[in-house]
Amino acid sequence: MITDMEAGVEHLSRSTTRHSDVMLVVTEPYYRSLETAARIQSMAGELGIPNVFVVANKIRNQNEADALKSFCDGRGLEILVTIPYDEKIAEASLIPEAPLDHSPNTPGVIAVSDLMGTLRGRMAT
Repeated sequence: MITDMEAGVEHLSRSTTRHSDVMLVVTEPYYRSLETAARIQSMAGELGIPNVFVVANKIRNQNEADALKSFCDGRGLEILVTIPYDEKIAEASLIPEAPLDHSPNTPGVIAVSDLMGTLRGRMAT
């Protein structure tokens, strides 16, 4: 199940995700986004979701990566993958076209494409 919680985390409070095996929490390197990720982790734990991973999104530099890692480490959140900020992904949304079709070889698209393999490898252990 894929749940887009752009408008909020009410899906979690309604327990609609309680039978999920994995939750990927997509967060950006901003305080409000990180605090939401921590709140989602807590709610996921209350629902018994066994695997909660962070997808670090739109990372522009090492300082942002380090800040996000520090935040996650301090709360026991595991970063599954880091997706760099990619202007080509933003361009694709303006066309509109899928980023994979628009620019399949840019760093952000490659990171997103690699996510499934990373998740499969992680869950196989």
